[in-house]
Amino acid sequence: MHPKDSAYKMTATLKNFYYKLTPTSSSISVPKLKKPGEFTKAPTSDALFPTTDPTVDGDDCLHDCSSCTIKYPSKFVIDETEELYGHVKGWSTHLIVGTGKTDWVRDVADEKGSIMEAVDKGDVKPDNGKLMLSASNIPIPDHSDHSTTVLLLPSFQFIDHVTPANTPDLIKNFVNKGPTNTSSFPFVQEQSVDESAESGIPPTLSAPALTARPCPHKYLILLCSQKTRDARCGQSAPLLRRELERHLRPLGLYRDLHDERPGGVGIYFISHVGGHKFSANVMIYRKASAVKEAEGGGDGQSKTEDSNNQQVMLDVNKAQEEEGNGEAAQCIWLARIRPEDCENVIRYTVLQGKVVKPGSQLRGGFDRCKEVVSW
Repeated sequence: MHPKDSAYKMTATLKNFYYKLTPTSSSISVPKLKKPGEFTKAPTSDALFPTTDPTVDGDDCLHDCSSCTIKYPSKFVIDETEELYGHVKGWSTHLIVGTGKTDWVRDVADEKGSIMEAVDKGDVKPDNGKLMLSASNIPIPDHSDHSTTVLLLPSFQFIDHVTPANTPDLIKNFVNKGPTNTSSFPFVQEQSVDESAESGIPPTLSAPALTARPCPHKYLILLCSQKTRDARCGQSAPLLRRELERHLRPLGLYRDLHDERPGGVGIYFISHVGGHKFSANVMIYRKASAVKEAEGGGDGQSKTEDSNNQQVMLDVNKAQEEEGNGEAAQCIWLARIRPEDCENVIRYTVLQGKVVKPGSQLRGGFDRCKEVVSW
């Protein structure tokens, strides 16, 4: 064994030993009475998201995809030893900026004249907790004002006509007044009668030069693709997208960047989220309607027969969209995802909210219905 490899493994071992001695361990946590609307830290992964169980989910949950032909490059080596769960820093909202690109300058906030720079270095800051800021490959609209579109989570809203100049309005009227990852579900914005009367419309729906609309997707998969931070992210993201698409298409769930049919799964490339040594990082946001269906035993799909008596899978999310139940209830943050994991990630994690390999792949997340977080 090379001396550097030995030193690396020793460092990882010491880190894991330290983690087991810190208050993240359920064995030394002190139970306390939970107040209504108060979120608590899930001491173990099972307390946050259920794990697949072959007695319930079948033996398929024990096996990686056998039909996958996509492979990572031979030199794709990542950290396989350090513990993942419970060590991501908490965030309150997630702002995903459309740039039409899949790679960016090392720190996206350093991109001159960008929305990312305006948000990160502007004078107006979010007052409802930490904002996670990501650049993405969401297309730039063909607007004469050279504006772009951003996606705000957990509100699951697209906000159009965003420019560096109106980012203070974006933060004040949308980020600050929207739900956070630790807002009780469903979120209700408190608003004075006078304020409503002056504006004429709820400020969470529009603002000067800004227009919000619901994100039509029921699920979002965010893949770090920033190769300027780590080559492995640039290598893994397009390969995972191809494999995810292969499994989503037969289910009628795949949505490309310009497909705004209700329901389905939107897949976006985003900038660095931390932990590239655990590539590939995958963040999965699930709407509340998806969570409720999974809890009720459904997988978000309805089976019917066509004129040839062949069973087809139909997306049936319009009803949930019309109910207005459009906020994210969960975010499941995974790492060390490989192409052969994609089938079960779709089948169990995206559609049912279950984690297949929590011990080696779950970094953290939140569940607003259960009012628990990993941090």
